[in-house]
Amino acid sequence: MQPLFNTLEPQVLFQEVPDEVSLGFTITGCKLRCEGCHSEEIWDGNLGVSLTNEAFAAYLKKYEGFITCVLFFGGEWHAEALIEKLCIARQSQLKTCLYTGLPRISPKIQEYLSFLKTGKWIFSLGGLDSPSTNQKLINVNTGELLNHKFWENTRANTR
Repeated sequence: MQPLFNTLEPQVLFQEVPDEVSLGFTITGCKLRCEGCHSEEIWDGNLGVSLTNEAFAAYLKKYEGFITCVLFFGGEWHAEALIEKLCIARQSQLKTCLYTGLPRISPKIQEYLSFLKTGKWIFSLGGLDSPSTNQKLINVNTGELLNHKFWENTRANTR
């Protein structure tokens, strides 16, 4: 039996992972409860629908040829289920990303990721588009910090 892993309706995203078209899954049941969270509703683990491996594979098939990356907003608290989805995505030749508020994650999960965003949301420090942020987006394969790509986008949009 697959572990319970609930998600909101996935969305196609263009900004969260630089140079990638991502299919983003927001996993419910977040225990971090960051102050100022813009999605407090996802704290409720009963919200959303169960994301079985079969349903996940069907989403990937639906967006085949359009997306280049699968992004999970959370889900590290269900490591086994998350790893299963990451393996399915990689078998589909897709890159993988996890956004977590934790400062680090299990190496067991990280081994299946192409990109990893770490760091709790702290309003006074801002998000990835702020040079003062505590958050980091890294390319797991190269170790490159990608935050600067968000700053470049912010400067281009203010000109």
